[in-house]
Amino acid sequence: MPGAAHDLTRDDMTGGHDTQGESHEAPAAPAPAPRSEEAGRGGYLGALLSAALLATGRPVTTRELKALLGVSEEAVEREVARLRATMAAADLGLVVEHVAGGYRLVVAPALVPALATLLAPPPLPQLSQAALETLALVAYHQPVTRGELEAARGASCSSTLETLQERELIKVVGHKEVVGKPLLYATTDRFLLEFGLASLADLPPMHDDAPSNFLRG
Repeated sequence: MPGAAHDLTRDDMTGGHDTQGESHEAPAAPAPAPRSEEAGRGGYLGALLSAALLATGRPVTTRELKALLGVSEEAVEREVARLRATMAAADLGLVVEHVAGGYRLVVAPALVPALATLLAPPPLPQLSQAALETLALVAYHQPVTRGELEAARGASCSSTLETLQERELIKVVGHKEVVGKPLLYATTDRFLLEFGLASLADLPPMHDDAPSNFLRG
């Protein structure tokens, strides 16, 4: 009978339940969790920081990093600390060093001897004891004249000062306003780099008996 056939077809389609008002659409799959915007930006800042330290090949100041990353000084320090931790965990053989008023990316000190044959130019000869003593006096008493250095050492410093200038460890910064206007000498940024100092404030207390001890390594 036409009426019965209609009822059976309806029951078959609905499973015998009244579905009036109910949706027949399949439930939507759960949306993937959105990536944290903060985490994404943190990863970008870390990548930009490491790229900058690698590309410049010199210490990059906090002011430069603030401008590059677009963050505060405190955030720069956090990013540097995070980069250090990441490199240490990955055992990459690289470290972030705070030196000469900035940050730079360098080879881990323990690996430097193994790379000696690859480094160019070859390391310069070690400074003589006289040069170390003169350099230490300049570091602690700068700006200082040659006469003052010679009075402190009790020996001529002329050739030693030339050597230190050739090595770019000291430089002339002016003249002392006394008779003859002698040259004044001070240390350079290379001095800070060579001896791993962030600034002159990091110089250890000087001992009167051995002012050059801190340079021996």
